[in-house]
Amino acid sequence: MDDVGKNLNRLLDQKNFRTRFEEMMQEVLQDQDVRNFLDANKERLTQQDIERSYAKLYEFVQEKRKFEVNDPSMIAPGYEPQLTLNYHSVDVTYIPTEELLARKKQEEIRGRIQALNMPKDIQEARIETYEMTSGRGEALMAATEFIRAYKQNSKTFHKGLYLVGSFGVGKTYLLGAIARDLAEAGFTSTLLHFPSFAVEMKQAIGKNQVSEKMEAIKKAPILMLDDIGADSMSSWIRDEVFGVILQYRMQEQLPTFFTSNFSMLELEQHLTVTQRGEEEPLKAKRIMERVRYLTKEIQMAGRNRRNS
Repeated sequence: MDDVGKNLNRLLDQKNFRTRFEEMMQEVLQDQDVRNFLDANKERLTQQDIERSYAKLYEFVQEKRKFEVNDPSMIAPGYEPQLTLNYHSVDVTYIPTEELLARKKQEEIRGRIQALNMPKDIQEARIETYEMTSGRGEALMAATEFIRAYKQNSKTFHKGLYLVGSFGVGKTYLLGAIARDLAEAGFTSTLLHFPSFAVEMKQAIGKNQVSEKMEAIKKAPILMLDDIGADSMSSWIRDEVFGVILQYRMQEQLPTFFTSNFSMLELEQHLTVTQRGEEEPLKAKRIMERVRYLTKEIQMAGRNRRNS
């Protein structure tokens, strides 16, 4: 904003341009918004006050013209210039437009949906656009009920959902829609593609970052783990990563969601056999006890929307 005044002062320092300056200021003073402002404040501003405020009046007219054509060289893009009275002088303030406020609000909402290794459009999923079909109705109603109950009292424990179904039936989209609805109410969710996270955790061992990554995930206010069971888990991922996350969330009673192609019974069988082919049914059962405590299992069916 100072640049406008400095440019004007430099103009005044050049005698050859004094005539041009006077012409410019006559043009500025003829601006309808300037005239209305000066007329509304004629009891508060003397002619001398107005002359001292020429730089600000000039700035206002210049920036208003840029604002009207959305010129990117504006001092404050997205902010509309307005004249204000500052004691015995004129000043310019910049008011955010409704469009800018709406954009910032949407950015804040998307910022509450922390999607890690998830589809790019997951933050735009919405309950209102989730297609109600016979195979997805129960899941949609359960999601709506969770949202209602959580908004009503986020301090008590609410069971999340364990969504089971084949590829493309809308499990992941529904998680995103739940997260979006909650984000609009001010709540933060973390959506995580678990197989990708498992790979990251293995890589984190050599970088000594396991604890740091685990803390951020296990303490998420609302955690949504996508594609559980898509890959076989090593004993370490199952017990020291997945199991530790579930244990913490069970103890702290934090809302947790899962999507999987396996039912809970099938997931237990999947977790029983390690990558090395060893069978560890007791460890798998312990994991599933935590999953069942945290979530309600819901079957989903329907066409594969990824290929439609």
